[in-house]
Amino acid sequence: MAAGQFGGTPVLILKEGSQRTAGREAQRSNIMAAKAVAGAVRTTLGPKGMDKMMVDTLGDVVITNDGVTILKEMDIEHPAAKMMVEIAKTQDAEVGDGTTTAVVLAGELLKQAEGLLDQEIHPTVIAAGYRAAADKSLEILKTIAVDVSVKDVEFLKKIAVTAMTGKGSGTARDELANLAVEAVRAVVDEDGSVDVDNITVEKKVGGGITDSELVHGMVIDKDRLHPNMPKKVTGAKIALLNAAIEIEKTEVDAKIEITSPDQLQAFLDQEETMLKGMVDSIKATGANVVFCQKGIDDLAQHFLAKDGIYTVRRVKKSDMEKLARATGGRVVTSIHDLTAKDLGNAGLVEERKIGDEKMTFVEECKNPKSVSIILRGGTEHVVDELNRAMEDALRVVGVVVEDKQLVPGGGAPEVELALRLREYAATVGGREQLAIEAFADSMEVIPKTLAENAGLDQIDSLVALRSQHEKGIKSAGLDMDTGEPVDMFKLGVVEPLRVKTQAINSAAESAVMILRIDDVIASKSGGPGGMPGGAGGMPGGMGGMGGEDFD
Repeated sequence: MAAGQFGGTPVLILKEGSQRTAGREAQRSNIMAAKAVAGAVRTTLGPKGMDKMMVDTLGDVVITNDGVTILKEMDIEHPAAKMMVEIAKTQDAEVGDGTTTAVVLAGELLKQAEGLLDQEIHPTVIAAGYRAAADKSLEILKTIAVDVSVKDVEFLKKIAVTAMTGKGSGTARDELANLAVEAVRAVVDEDGSVDVDNITVEKKVGGGITDSELVHGMVIDKDRLHPNMPKKVTGAKIALLNAAIEIEKTEVDAKIEITSPDQLQAFLDQEETMLKGMVDSIKATGANVVFCQKGIDDLAQHFLAKDGIYTVRRVKKSDMEKLARATGGRVVTSIHDLTAKDLGNAGLVEERKIGDEKMTFVEECKNPKSVSIILRGGTEHVVDELNRAMEDALRVVGVVVEDKQLVPGGGAPEVELALRLREYAATVGGREQLAIEAFADSMEVIPKTLAENAGLDQIDSLVALRSQHEKGIKSAGLDMDTGEPVDMFKLGVVEPLRVKTQAINSAAESAVMILRIDDVIASKSGGPGGMPGGAGGMPGGMGGMGGEDFD
C-alpha cells in the first residue's frame, strides 16, 4: 500500500497485479463469457442436436448430449461463465431435464440486454423489466398447461420419450420409456410423491440397448459369498443385518495367558461355538437369505453355506435401505435381536451372470417400493449416455406424477410466451416495455435453435409457428422431420410444466444478476497462476477473460 506523499503520486488501493474491469467494459466481458457458454451447448438442443466429446487431462472421454454434463466437464475459468454452469446444475437438481434450454435462454437474455445497454438503458431498468416478464411468463404458462394423471400411462411414456430424445438412445427409446414409466409408477408413495433415488440404475456393458430390463425388486452388484451356497432361492425370507458375523475384538486391551495346548484348543472351539451360535440364531428365524452390511468370518461363511443360506456381505448402506423398501424387511443391528417379524420377503433370490460379472437379483417382491433397472449397451460410452438419458426420463416422469401438469414441447410454449409478452409489454409502457420486449424476443431463441439444429430455415420455421399461435393454436410446435408447425399434443411431444417454469425462472434470475455487475475486481496473490495459491490454484492459470477459451 503506497500513500501519496507528493502531488500527482497515484494512490494504490488494490494489491499489485490485481485486475479491475469497471463499467461498460465489465458488463461486456461478463456478457461475452456467458454467451460463449450458451454457445457451447446450443448445438445440443432438441432431438436433432449434436453431441460433444469431452476429453479430460487424463485422456478420459465423455460423449454426451446432456447440457449439465457438458458444462460440468468443461474446465470453466471465467467467473460469469461459472454462474451459467450453476443455472444448469440447479435445473438438473430441481427437474432433471431442460438444462440446455435454461442456459441457452440465459445467454439470449444477456445478448438482448446488450442491445438495450447500447441504447443507454440502465441495467436496473432492464432487470425490473426482466423480472416482470418472468413473473408474467409463469402466469401465461399455466394457461397452456394440461392436467395429466398417474393412470395415463400413454402420456407418461410420451414425456419419457421426449426427455430421452436426442440422447443417443434413438432406436430403443420406446422400450426404455416403458421401463422408466413402470419404475416410477412402482415407487410412488402414498402421498403421491416420487423419490427417484428408490430406483437403482445398474450399468452393464455388453448386449444391446434392447437387453435392458426392469427388475421388480433389487439388483445388487455382488455375488454369493461361498460356492457351496445355493445359486437360487425361491420363497426367500431375507434377513437384513447391519452387524458383523464375526468375533468382535475387545474394546479394552485384554491379555489371555494360554499355558497348555488344550487351553488353546478350547479357546478356538469357543470361537467356533460362538460363530455357530450366531448362524444358528439367524437360521432359527427361518431366514434363508442374508444380506450383511459388514464383514463375515470365514468360518461363519462355512456354517452359512452348510445351512444352505444364500449370503452377500459388505452391501452398501443405500442398497440395504432399498432392500428394506423392496422386501418389506427391517435392517437389524444386532443378530440376537433378529426375529421372524424383521425378515423381508421375495419370490426369488438368484445369482445371475450379466456380461462377465455376477450379480444378485431379488425379484418377485409383493409391492416393491424400490425397483432396479439394468441398462445394457455395446460400449461403455453408449451405456453412460443411456444412463444419463434414463436419469432424465425418470426424473421428468417423477415430476409429472407429482405436479400432474404438462406443456407441449417443440418450441410451442416459447412462441406462445413471446406473443403474449409482446401484448403485455404494450400495456406497461416506459423504458421497461423495451426490456419486456427483449425478453419476448429471447424466448424465440428456443424454436430458432431447434430449427437450426434440425437443418431447417430458422426464419421460415419461426414465421410459420407465429402465424399458428396468432390463430390461437397454443400447442403448435415444430415438427422436426418436416419443419411444419404441428399440434404437439397430437404428436406426443410433451414436457412437465416445472421444466419450463424452472428454466425461465433461473435464466431470468442469472441474467439479471450478471447484468447488475458493473465492476470485476480479481485479486492476485502468489505466483503466475492468477488464482490464490499461485500456479497450483486452478488448472491452466487464469485462462484469459474473453470468450476465446470456451469455443
